[in-house]
Amino acid sequence: MKKIHLLLVKAFIRPFFVTFFIVMFILLMLFLFKYVDDLIGKGFEWYVILELMYYASAANVSMALPLSILLSSIMTFGTLGENYELVAIKSAGISLQKAMMPLLVVIIGLAISSFIFSDYMLPKANLKFGSLLWDIRNKKLSFLIKEGVFNNSIPGYSIRVDKKYDNGELKNVMIYDHTGNNGIAKIIIAKEGKMSKDDDYLLLKLHDGVRYEESSGKNTSYNPRQELTRMRFKETDQKFDISSFKMNRTDEEGFRGNTQMLDLKGLQKKEDSLSRELDSVNKFAALNVSSYYKQNNYTKGYTKELSKVKPVEEPVLKTVPKDQKLAVVQGALDQANSVMQTASGRMADFADRTKAIIKVQIEYQKKFTLAVSCLLLFFIGAPLGAIIRKGGLGLPVVVAIVFFLLYHIIATVSEKSATTGSLTPFFGMWLAIIILSPLGAFLTYKATVDSALFDINYFKQLFLNFLKKFNRKKAAEEG
Repeated sequence: MKKIHLLLVKAFIRPFFVTFFIVMFILLMLFLFKYVDDLIGKGFEWYVILELMYYASAANVSMALPLSILLSSIMTFGTLGENYELVAIKSAGISLQKAMMPLLVVIIGLAISSFIFSDYMLPKANLKFGSLLWDIRNKKLSFLIKEGVFNNSIPGYSIRVDKKYDNGELKNVMIYDHTGNNGIAKIIIAKEGKMSKDDDYLLLKLHDGVRYEESSGKNTSYNPRQELTRMRFKETDQKFDISSFKMNRTDEEGFRGNTQMLDLKGLQKKEDSLSRELDSVNKFAALNVSSYYKQNNYTKGYTKELSKVKPVEEPVLKTVPKDQKLAVVQGALDQANSVMQTASGRMADFADRTKAIIKVQIEYQKKFTLAVSCLLLFFIGAPLGAIIRKGGLGLPVVVAIVFFLLYHIIATVSEKSATTGSLTPFFGMWLAIIILSPLGAFLTYKATVDSALFDINYFKQLFLNFLKKFNRKKAAEEG
């Protein structure tokens, strides 16, 4: 038994790691394609992008781990069935359940590890990822001089060069300075230049050039004049502030209250605080409406008359004097509009607070569904591989993708329904597991009794028996 268990574990571990890293690589490539516009052209160092991908990979574990378990379990038992090793194991008196036991222990270990990861490591990784992505998105495009094109990256300046060399030398430099208060640009033209920069400043050393500066002269209503100043220079320095192109790291404490960056204890505290706030807001709204009606009672002078009025038989306005009817009606309309606007604002606030509580409850359930999904997909993949008896990366990959897409679609739709309030957060997050659990039990039973997944002859015979019974019943009715 120990040799068989060791054989099964070795047969499972290798495809598991291979498929896990392949799926993780694909998901990271999709991540790069999604945020490529935020990364290109900003002059990031390679380690910044690598750090972002490292934190993003933690969020992809929730998709990569169940899929790799499903795929590797199908490949393992499919390969064993294709090589008739499962037949040898069963002929030795070992059932499929006993053969699955060592792998089940491994999967339970992975499920427990995934729960610990989602509760302790994932919130920290999400915090790092969220703050870093925020800084990357808010960083300006890196300053870059291109040949023959005006560059407007530095505020207040337009720079153009005819030729740029790798050592920083420039040919035929033209600079438009728009930082003046009079709205007239200063122009600097130089034959040669040398570019150097540090973290905060860009320095251009210009040679053999001319500076043109236009200013207002003695202006009169009859003779408006402007003065043009031209200064030649052999060498001059032009300094530009490029500190705004630097990426500044934001304090992570500002992101710590986000739902995805909390563990189970933090989610419980946040849900309790949001619930208390919602209750206090509802109580305050009820008291506010009641006091509003008492303070804005426009019919104080007609209380006795109104108490005698029957709502259906005698209109209320008949008790109001004719010269005051218009004012009373206008006051009633203003009061009704004010109450309606207040109520609509309260309803929107109530919906937002309720949605925030639902998101916290959904995130709380996600901590558990990842671990349970690993067990579920193993009980689908292992018997399915024993049934189809095909190994490698052909048919098992197709079957695994089909079943994982089924699970992922159900989970996504139910989560969206839970977010909108159509389903409870608990039922919405566990719906995919509830639906697919009978499928896992059915496949395990089929693999245990060593029967085909769909016995065509059985269903054909069942259909023929139904036709015979139907014909007999029809003949009996006609006779």
